[in-house]
Amino acid sequence: MKSKLATSCLVIGCLLGPVIAHAEDADSDRSHPMAFVKDSVITTKIKAKLAEEKMRTLLHVKVDTDNKGAVVLSGNVRTQEMADKAVAIAQGTEGVTSVISKIKIKKD
Repeated sequence: MKSKLATSCLVIGCLLGPVIAHAEDADSDRSHPMAFVKDSVITTKIKAKLAEEKMRTLLHVKVDTDNKGAVVLSGNVRTQEMADKAVAIAQGTEGVTSVISKIKIKKD
């Protein structure tokens, strides 16, 4: 009985090993604290500029920045003009090297 339990645990451990090893943090570029701070500063600047526009749907735009200044915008807005405005704001922010827009247009 004990050998069956031990064998079962060994098999489960062997099967789960690769899964656990692969389940690392998706933001592996944040291994250095300064990279994380730089990312956060850029993200905060963009979010503040989006909030200044006083367009309610721009508040639903998510901003993600990697360690090289690449920004990914996602979320939903009402018009293409709002999506373009969000991209323009991100591109005009200091420290941004590129902008990828995954913003979707959704009518009410």
